Amino acid sequence: MNAPAAGRRTAGFFVGFLVVALLVAGGLSYFASSDPDGLDSVTLSGCDVVETDAGEQLEGTCIAQHATDSAVAGSPLADYAVGGAEGSVGPAGVIGVLVTALVAGGLFWLLRRRSGDR
Repeated sequence: MNAPAAGRRTAGFFVGFLVVALLVAGGLSYFASSDPDGLDSVTLSGCDVVETDAGEQLEGTCIAQHATDSAVAGSPLADYAVGGAEGSVGPAGVIGVLVTALVAGGLFWLLRRRSGDR
């Protein structure tokens, strides 16, 4: 197989992979559970979540009482949503896939072997 045909085949594979990743991130993310995951459930064990004027508060004894917000809790894609808006997990997934593809592609481009560098 000659080099241009192999290059087109490789490019087609990566474009197809990107399209599938975008469809999964943008479409299937709406079916993801909003219930706490296993780690959240374990850290909340022994506490009750109580609504107050200041927001949610934990009562009882559990590990989560000492938890603080992440440094990126106020970022545009926090909580897997765009700007924290309800129902925006699909666009957040698409943005995540695109950013990951750009960073990975940039790293591969920078670190690739050049044919004359052997």
